[in-house]
Amino acid sequence: MKKIFLALALIVLATPAFCQTDKEDIKKTITTMFDAMRKGDSTMLKATFADGIAFQGLKPTADGSYTLENENPAGFIKSVGTPHKEVYDERITFGDIKVDGSLASVWTPYKFYLGDKFSHCGIDFFQLMKTKAGWKIIYIIDTRRKDNCPE
Repeated sequence: MKKIFLALALIVLATPAFCQTDKEDIKKTITTMFDAMRKGDSTMLKATFADGIAFQGLKPTADGSYTLENENPAGFIKSVGTPHKEVYDERITFGDIKVDGSLASVWTPYKFYLGDKFSHCGIDFFQLMKTKAGWKIIYIIDTRRKDNCPE
């Protein structure tokens, strides 16, 4: 009986460690994506994305509402990899990370700078999948505004 109790206790104690490892690996994938943006490295950027990644954005309109805009991931990758004068510096903080098996969702408030100049802020929301090669981003949607920035 003691052996069964000990085995169950080890399983229960080890389960959060596996989840924490996943969360750290998920953070690493997202951090690598933003490092690639700062470096202007499209190869490094593309390595964080799964095939078929989807990009969307909520764009503010003049009347205060938002429109949903589908974006082209290939265009984004090309933009990052094309030499540009200012560094694309998106500064995030990790909010809620949820993991269920091979699916994860991540909420990250951000502030975007072109070089040292503030451009806009909002929320990035990521969906990731666990592959044999590690966690890959499958979906990104964001909000964009110039004020009322998240902390």
